Amino acid sequence: MIITCPSCKKKFNIDINLIPTDGRNLQCGSCDHVWFYNKEDPIPETLQINDDITIQENEDSNKLNDDVSKDQTIKELVKDNKKVKSELSTNKETESKPEVIKKTQSSKFFSYLIVFIISLGALIILLDTLKTPLINIFPGLEVLLFNLYETLKDIKLFIIDLS
Repeated sequence: MIITCPSCKKKFNIDINLIPTDGRNLQCGSCDHVWFYNKEDPIPETLQINDDITIQENEDSNKLNDDVSKDQTIKELVKDNKKVKSELSTNKETESKPEVIKKTQSSKFFSYLIVFIISLGALIILLDTLKTPLINIFPGLEVLLFNLYETLKDIKLFIIDLS
């Protein structure tokens, strides 16, 4: 049973067995308002016989038939629209598939190239940072690191000369 607080109009779902037939005090959990609630027996509405029932049924069935025919025409239009869209999409897919494959392959290549260059740069920075401890452990590494740095300087000058 749904009971509404008269103060704040909040609705609560309360078990009907918790309220005795002569009523009881209730307290709102939201605004703490206390009020007396008495069960109300709903009075069933009396049914009246209507002579125009057959006429109304005929009118309702005619409206229903009109609605059904309208629904069918709308469904047919939607189906036709879906067919046209599917045909257009298949045409676009067949026309653009080779281009899409080329674009994804070239974009993957450049993505891998960029990751490789960034990783190589990070490795060189790490080697430069730890140059002294590494040379102490591996004495022959000093010549290799010197040659690596000279090669990188030459590549930098070559790129500057190109532009």
